Amino acid sequence: MPMSADQSSSTHLLDTQMLAVDPRSPDPEILRRAASIIRAGGLVAFPTETVYGLGANALDAAAVARIFTAKQRPAHDPVIVHVADVGELERLAARVPAVARKLAARFWPGPLTLVLPKADVVPDVVTAGGPTVAVRSPNHPLALALIRAAKTPIAAPSANRFSRTSPTTAQHVWDDLAGRIDLILDGGPTPIGVESTVLDVSGEQPVILRPGGVTAEALAAALGRPLAEPGATNGADAVLASPGMLERHYAPRTPLWLFTGSTAAIHAAIRTEIEAAQGRGQRVALMLAAEDASTFEGMQAQAAIIGSIDQPDEVARNLFQTMRALDVAGVDLILARDFPPAGLGQAVRDRLRRAAERIINL
Repeated sequence: MPMSADQSSSTHLLDTQMLAVDPRSPDPEILRRAASIIRAGGLVAFPTETVYGLGANALDAAAVARIFTAKQRPAHDPVIVHVADVGELERLAARVPAVARKLAARFWPGPLTLVLPKADVVPDVVTAGGPTVAVRSPNHPLALALIRAAKTPIAAPSANRFSRTSPTTAQHVWDDLAGRIDLILDGGPTPIGVESTVLDVSGEQPVILRPGGVTAEALAAALGRPLAEPGATNGADAVLASPGMLERHYAPRTPLWLFTGSTAAIHAAIRTEIEAAQGRGQRVALMLAAEDASTFEGMQAQAAIIGSIDQPDEVARNLFQTMRALDVAGVDLILARDFPPAGLGQAVRDRLRRAAERIINL
């Protein structure tokens, strides 16, 4: 597989390999090899139920630092620690409040990350020097098998270049990180398609730091009360409690404009912008709901349908892979519609807003 120009210009290329693995019955030899790389301080990309993660031994500061180098990730953006079971919380957290135990019992393994006061065993590079650590147990058989085989918690942000669109297939990882990491385990497409929900339980009240695979409605039902959400931050040097909190993130290389408002207003504004862009000599792509398709028939724009408005799970699953497909389609501008925030739609809206170069509120 060919490498990109910026990869081939690196002076320290690795011989990255990508190996296909049956996630439900992984080859024991491949699993042993991947675990050995993790224990030796190397980097292994692997699928979770959300997106592909780039894994390193979470208790080895030098290994985790390699994640930041490979991704070109700034040191102020912490990474999530992945564990095989809830028992690891006692090792990684200085204090495990009752609410954390309750939520872990309800949602683990699954796409819920809990932020807790960190134990001394967790290197500062994992937490960006902050006092809390983000931990989750992924609901994916290959991810869990790798953690158990490595016999260590695995630090793993998304396996892509920093701020770019998250990877939902092994090929996406290869496109971003070939030559920068040791091994990619190809376990097929990820089923959810957006990252985990991050919930801060280190204080008196649980706070959603990033919406994701566990909905706010499900969390509120489990706790018997609604949850608060903080605003985004642009602080380049701020200590963040969670990944995914920067205002600009998940972005394709092609400029993406997001249109919000009523469906009628969105349709009118996108039609106007298609004509304006064509007047500028630009090639346009659209990210639409299935319900929008007939509105733009016959217009000179490449339309990508990412799902139905009333099926947010479908939209979430297709979101990042559609962004990546349009990014290599030779267009100059991507025009995207907003989606309602119910259920996983909240995570979809969050990712679209952070990916957008421009947001047009109608």
